[in-house]
Amino acid sequence: MTAKSLFPDYIFESSWEVCNKVGGIYAVLSTRAKTLQNKTKDHLIFIGPDIWKQTDCPYFHEDDSLFTEWKNNAKAEGLDVKIGRWDIPGQPIAILVDFLPFFNQKDDIYSRLWCDFQVDSLHAYGDYDEASMFSYAAGRVVESFYRHKLGHGERVIYQANEWMTGLGLLYVRKHVPEIGTIFTTHATSIGRSIAGNNKPLYDYLSAYNGDQMASQLNMQSKHSIEKQTAHFTDCFTTVSDITARECAQLLEKKPDVVLPNGFEDNFVPRGAAFTAKRKRTRKRLLDIANALTGASFSDDALIISTSGRYEFRNKGIDVFIEAMHRLNNDERLQKQVVAFIEVPAWIADNREDLRERLASGKHFDEPLPTPVITRWLHNMGEDRVLNMMRSLDMLNRKDDKVKTIFIPCYLTGDDGIVDLPYFDVTLGNDLSVYPSYYEPWGYTPLESTAFHVPTITTNLSGFGLWVNSEIGRNGEIADGVKVIHRTDYNYSDVANAIKETVVQYANMSDDEVKSARDNASKLSKRALWKQFIVYYEQAYDLALRKAAARQDNKKK
Repeated sequence: MTAKSLFPDYIFESSWEVCNKVGGIYAVLSTRAKTLQNKTKDHLIFIGPDIWKQTDCPYFHEDDSLFTEWKNNAKAEGLDVKIGRWDIPGQPIAILVDFLPFFNQKDDIYSRLWCDFQVDSLHAYGDYDEASMFSYAAGRVVESFYRHKLGHGERVIYQANEWMTGLGLLYVRKHVPEIGTIFTTHATSIGRSIAGNNKPLYDYLSAYNGDQMASQLNMQSKHSIEKQTAHFTDCFTTVSDITARECAQLLEKKPDVVLPNGFEDNFVPRGAAFTAKRKRTRKRLLDIANALTGASFSDDALIISTSGRYEFRNKGIDVFIEAMHRLNNDERLQKQVVAFIEVPAWIADNREDLRERLASGKHFDEPLPTPVITRWLHNMGEDRVLNMMRSLDMLNRKDDKVKTIFIPCYLTGDDGIVDLPYFDVTLGNDLSVYPSYYEPWGYTPLESTAFHVPTITTNLSGFGLWVNSEIGRNGEIADGVKVIHRTDYNYSDVANAIKETVVQYANMSDDEVKSARDNASKLSKRALWKQFIVYYEQAYDLALRKAAARQDNKKK
C-alpha cells in the first residue's frame, strides 16, 4: 500500500459463516480478523445470521454495552440484532441479525432486486431464500449503522462474501452509495456445480457459457445474484488465479484483485506442548484403529488423513480411497499405514461397541463388525465412501498393510470417539492428502503445513498453484508440499502419484522426514496474513476511490 492509498475508517464484513462454523470461509474470516483488528481498533464489524435464537452461540459472546443507542434505533427500524464479540483471535465486534421477519417481504424484495439490478429470483429453491433474507437484513444493518453512527466524512467499506451475501451488497450499493463495496466469491456457484456434476470444467472452460450452464443445471437464481453482484460492486475479488479465470469466463467479469487466503499460526503449539499433543493424538488414533480392526500398530506406523466437506469428487475423496487401495497392494511399502477420512456425513448413533473398547484401555486382537467406520450413519447402504471401500474390498483385514477408517463427524473435541479437536488431530498426522479436483484455495493443506505435517495436493487448487509459484517449480514432498498435476481426465495417474508419494515418504530417513516437516512449516509462514493483507489494502483503496468518485459526480 502506497502512502497515498486510501484505508477505511470502518470495515463491515458479512458472511453466512460469521460466528457460524460451516466451512472454509469461517477459517478465512476468523484467522484474518486479528490482523485487521490490530489495524482498525474495533472499527472492524462482522455481520452474521442469528440462527441460534434462544440457544447460546458457542462462537459469540453478547455484550449489552456495545452500541446501545444504535441498537434501539435499529429495533425501531425493524432490525432485531445481538451485538457482542466473535470468540476468535482479536475478539472483533460481531452483529448477529434475525432475518426471519423479512420473509414476509420476500416477493417485494425480489421484485425491487429485479428492477434495480436484473437479478433473476424466479427460479429460487433450497437455501436461496434463507441466504437472501439474511443478506438483505445485513445490508439494512450497514445502512442503519452508517446513518445513525457514522455519516459523511467517514471512509467505509462493506465486504460481502459469496453469492449468499450479494443481495445485501446490492442494497447498500443503491441506498448507501457513499460506502465502497467489495464482493468476494470464494468459488463460483456454477463452476462448483459443473465440477460436482462430473462435467469436465478445465479443458472446456473457454467453451462454457455461465448463463446457459446455470439453466442446464437449475442454478439460475444463485448464478444470477452472483453474476450481477460481481458486475455492480466497486471491487470484485476472488481467492486465487485459478478461480479468477473461472470468474472471467462464467461470470463474464475478471476480478479486480485476487485475495489469497492467509493463515495465523498463533494457535500452533510450540516446543514441549507440541510434542506432548502430538504424542497424545497419535496414541488416540492408533487406539481407535486397534479397537476397530483388532490389529496391532507399532509406534512408527504412518498416520495419513484427508478431510473437508463431503464433496466426493471435488475434494478428491474418491481418488484418495483409490490411492489407499493401491498402496495396500504395493510391496515396496514397509510401514503400516492408518488412513483416516475425516468428512462429516449423515451421522446416526455413536458406536457403543467402539466406545466401550476405547474406555477399557485394553488391547484387542479381534475386529469389531464393520471395522471401517467410527460412527453409524443413517444411510449406511448408500454412503459413497463406504460403497467405494466395499467395491474395492477394503475391509481392514488384519493382514492389510493399509487400514482406511472413516470418521464421519465434525472433530469438535466431544464427538464421543476421537474426543480431540480438529487441529489436535491434524498435528498427530504424519502426512495429509488433499487431491482436490475443484478447490479455489485449499485451507486444509495450508493448515496441515502450519502444523509441520507435509501434504499432498494438486495444481487444481489455488494453494497448490501458489506453492508452485513460491518454489519456482512443482512442489515435491521433500519441500513440505507435493503438488500433483491433475486434469479433467487423469484420475488414475493422480491415484498412482499419491501412492508413489506415500511410499517415498514412508521410506525416508528420520533426517529426511524432519527436513520435510520443517520445510512444510516454513512454507506455511509465507502465507501468514501479515504477508497477504496487502492485497486487501489494494481492494479497500480501489473500492473507496470508486465510492468517492461517485459522490463527486453526484455533486456536479
